[in-house]
Amino acid sequence: HVQLVESGGGSVQTGGSLTLSCAASGDYYARWCMGWFRQAPGKGSEGVAAISNSGRANYADSVKGRFTISPDNAKNTLYLQMNSLKPEDAAMYYCAARPRSIGTSCYPIVAEYNSWGQGTQVTVS
Repeated sequence: HVQLVESGGGSVQTGGSLTLSCAASGDYYARWCMGWFRQAPGKGSEGVAAISNSGRANYADSVKGRFTISPDNAKNTLYLQMNSLKPEDAAMYYCAARPRSIGTSCYPIVAEYNSWGQGTQVTVS
C-alpha cells in the first residue's frame, strides 16, 4: 500500500500553465505504474496520464501534447506539468499508483489502480 498526497492545484486563466505534485510514501513496488486522473462535477473519473518505473508514459488524447507526466524518484514525487490549459481541463485531479507486472505498460485506466490520493482542485477561467 502506498500513500499519496497531491498538491499544486489552483486557479489559472485559459492558456496558462500549472504543475501538480504527488508525494508518495509507504511500501513501494519494485515495478509500478503511477497516473493522474481527473473528475469534473457531475462526470466520472477520466484518465489523464500514466507512467511506469521504466519511464514509459501514455496520455489521454485530450491532453496529449499539452501535459507531461514525470517522476522524481529521488524525491518520491510524481509531477503533472499542464500547459495550454482549457476550461474543460477544470477538475479535481487525483494521483494513483499500482504494482505492474513485468513486461507490461501503464495506461490511465481507473479500474486498474488501487492507491489514490485525496485530490487537488484545478480551475480554469
